[in-house]
Amino acid sequence: MATALDDEPSPVLADPPAVRSRRGRRAYWYLYAAISPFYLLFLGFGLVPVGFSLYLSFHRWDGLGRMEWAGLSQYAYLLSDTDFWSSIGNTVVIWALATFPMVFLAMVTAVMLNSAVRFKNVYRFAYFLPNVTSVVAVAIIFGSVFSTNFGLVNALLQAVGLDQVAWLNTPWGIKVAIATLMTWQWTGYNAIIFLAGLQTVPGELYEAARIDGAGPVTTFFRVTLPLLRPVLLFVLVVSTVTGLQSFSEPQVLLQNTANESTFSGGPGHAGRTMVLYFFQQTFDNNDFGYGAAVAWGIFLVVALFSIVNWRLVQRRGEE
Repeated sequence: MATALDDEPSPVLADPPAVRSRRGRRAYWYLYAAISPFYLLFLGFGLVPVGFSLYLSFHRWDGLGRMEWAGLSQYAYLLSDTDFWSSIGNTVVIWALATFPMVFLAMVTAVMLNSAVRFKNVYRFAYFLPNVTSVVAVAIIFGSVFSTNFGLVNALLQAVGLDQVAWLNTPWGIKVAIATLMTWQWTGYNAIIFLAGLQTVPGELYEAARIDGAGPVTTFFRVTLPLLRPVLLFVLVVSTVTGLQSFSEPQVLLQNTANESTFSGGPGHAGRTMVLYFFQQTFDNNDFGYGAAVAWGIFLVVALFSIVNWRLVQRRGEE
């Protein structure tokens, strides 16, 4: 005997979530194809070279012959390599001499730009211009500025009755010259970053501070600086990464100051940074395996300094 239930259609079973997910991905294949060039380039020129450098650091190789397995001996020698530790010391000193004055000048410049009324865009372009100028051209100009006999700096020292300084032939003179170049190059860029952060601070906070009787200095340290802490963290981390990987500045500035390799870092190797030492080992000595180990050592040093800077700024923010 037929019932009403027999006339009802059988329910259609829904596709499981995994099947729907696969169908959704196939439906948007053209979107994945549109973004695939970036990932393919990143894979070919990013991940693969990084992976190969790590593999290479466990081998001895001159770039042409067969690779020989070296295990951890490259890293063991790196820990006892006095030249590598000397390059770390040079890099840290140059970074400190460049970064702290640069951050201070960038902050002051940003505050001045934020308070300017006329020609703001002109000032922004002028301060950003050094960052887009060729580093090689700038290093050649600074080599003339710090020249011992005909440099502008020594001419100013003589004008005030001081003796000349062999900037590019003494250890501290070399470091000061490189740090000055880096400060000049990056101050404008970071000033624009700080300016973007200043423009996000609500004007009501400044009005409330003025009503409470706070002066410009108190307002800056009690209102502006705490709100700029994320921007300051960004600037410090980026400055650490770029400063500890300095290469073009010392290489071009000091290439004619010593009768050695262009990667020697000048007289006494006072300007030989970590990256210059990496190039010297890799391309002057044709020791690609040890050069790869040096590169990974540089990565660890840069990561360590970036983490320390991040923790210091975060801790001050919590206080």
